[in-house]
Amino acid sequence: MSQRQVISTDKAPQAIGPYSQAIRLGDLVFTSGQIPLDPETGALVGTDITGQAEQVMKNLSAVLAAAGTDFDHAVKTVCFLADMGDFAAFNAVYAKYISSSAPARSCVAVKSLPKGALVEVEVIAAL
Repeated sequence: MSQRQVISTDKAPQAIGPYSQAIRLGDLVFTSGQIPLDPETGALVGTDITGQAEQVMKNLSAVLAAAGTDFDHAVKTVCFLADMGDFAAFNAVYAKYISSSAPARSCVAVKSLPKGALVEVEVIAAL
């Protein structure tokens, strides 16, 4: 059986609960959901979906890099939006980080997100 490895980096926000930034199992990396927190201060970044989505994708990029992978190796993303009216603006930011061979994706609206964030994204990536 493959060894389970906890992934952690100070280039992304530390967990705000009892979870890891990511787990590597075999050739797959499973990130926890990232919200738009500044890794240094822990403060929410951005007041609109564009600014918040940028920070989320930067945080995820840092976690993936710490695990030895990147968005080009993403196989699945799950995106949570506080308002589905932000879908198009979110997609514009998301598309800047995701390659032309985009991963499978779910995108759902939720009632609320931690710390009042507008967006949260998690990724499963291959190494």
